[in-house]
Amino acid sequence: MKSPLAPGIRFVTSFSRDGWYRGSILLLTFLFYTAYHLSRKPISIVKSQLHRNCSELVPPAGLNVSDNDTWCDWVPFDQGNYKALFGILDNCFLVAYAIGMFFSGIFGERLPLRYYLSFGMLMSGLFTCLFGLGYYWEVHSLLFYAFIQVMNGLMQTTGWPAVVACVGNWFGKGKRGFIMGVWNSHTSVGNILGSLIAGAYVSSAWGMSFIVPGLIIAATGVICFFFLVEKPEDVNCSPQHSSGRQLGETEPLLQNLRSTEGMSNGSLATESVEVAEEHAEAISFVGALCIPGVVEFSLCLLFAKLVSYTFLYWLPLYISNVVHFHAKEAGDLSTLFDVGGIVGGILAGLVSDYTGGRATTCCVMLLLAAPMLFLYNDIGRRSLGTTIGMLLLCGGLVNGPYALITTAVSADLGTHESLRGNSRALSTVTAIIDGTGSIGAALGPLLAGLISPTGWNNVFYMLICADALACLFLSRLVYKEAQSTCCSSMNNSFRCH
Repeated sequence: MKSPLAPGIRFVTSFSRDGWYRGSILLLTFLFYTAYHLSRKPISIVKSQLHRNCSELVPPAGLNVSDNDTWCDWVPFDQGNYKALFGILDNCFLVAYAIGMFFSGIFGERLPLRYYLSFGMLMSGLFTCLFGLGYYWEVHSLLFYAFIQVMNGLMQTTGWPAVVACVGNWFGKGKRGFIMGVWNSHTSVGNILGSLIAGAYVSSAWGMSFIVPGLIIAATGVICFFFLVEKPEDVNCSPQHSSGRQLGETEPLLQNLRSTEGMSNGSLATESVEVAEEHAEAISFVGALCIPGVVEFSLCLLFAKLVSYTFLYWLPLYISNVVHFHAKEAGDLSTLFDVGGIVGGILAGLVSDYTGGRATTCCVMLLLAAPMLFLYNDIGRRSLGTTIGMLLLCGGLVNGPYALITTAVSADLGTHESLRGNSRALSTVTAIIDGTGSIGAALGPLLAGLISPTGWNNVFYMLICADALACLFLSRLVYKEAQSTCCSSMNNSFRCH
């Protein structure tokens, strides 16, 4: 009697060759961008170690601290202007990132993605490690750390346009919101891992809080070089249409057309699509801006990312100052914001896939986020349970729209029907949207550093105003989506104008 096939083998063989390649691309790009965010997080954890309340600590034996109340701080962050200096470091990274992002998409369209990503991760690893080596080399120059932040910000721009373009090459639009919602959890996973790794070393030797993440992202750069496949055509897998569908997936109208005209015409149409793709030129910057929805979503993301990155860079310090936790505890607790962000990103993708309203989904979540931010600042410090609950809720509502815009929306616009078959706009559109958002990411931590000395309440008022402005820029698209929904629900005998 022949024995049945082993369950594990049955599971493996149940997936097609295309399925295995698509799964591996999703996993690899997830790993790559997790490493990018993992290497960004240490600075926010280490801040509370660079400037501490020395009166609560026991000085080393033989150290005279009678006339030195900043003996435990790291120069130059030992003075009263330490928040402003932290803001400078944050903005050296974020301004360089924002400026570089607009050029990164252009390079991403014209260079092999595998080389581009590998180079970016290796160089990001180098500069992240150099920041940590400042601890062992006893470097106390603000210029040294600021230069490293600028260079790291430029190198980090290689990541997002490239990974979104790669995923867009492999996956169609059908479940793009859900797939990219799950995939985009790499942002929160990277933040969580970065917080935990940095927190493990911050109290003993904060230099390792940078060196270990730097080595990790450099290692993923090596993996990228050996294993990334940019397009399905490179390994003879089913390619995508410019609309993002596989060649086998067609609209009903197109199916009817083929049934009447015959298979020969269908084959000719397929060949013409492939030829158009082959000879399509990369889109210009101005051309990408003219795609309907790019400007609105870009400006919305500017304010949504302002809120998200203010939490990314200042939440551990806020928890440490307001709730009075130690650096490691504050860093660990701040990861709950990113856990909420994972759920929010997936939920936003599912809802937008089901309703077809990307802008409406973002707008509703942003409207809900504003009062939740007010409540978190008001009642979030009352108990540990309340803090945990509010961090999870705020994380989901703040990061949900941010995740949806930077993934599914960017991919949709990069393969918009107005491009007439030219899908090479994906990286440029992604860079424009995320680059504009990165301006907000730079402004948020800067404003937080300037406003926080007047009170944390004012920082939260600023974040609430940013949420309201993000909704405002989506209002036209929300109206159009509502109008389209109403028209489609009407009887076919009526015509919508």
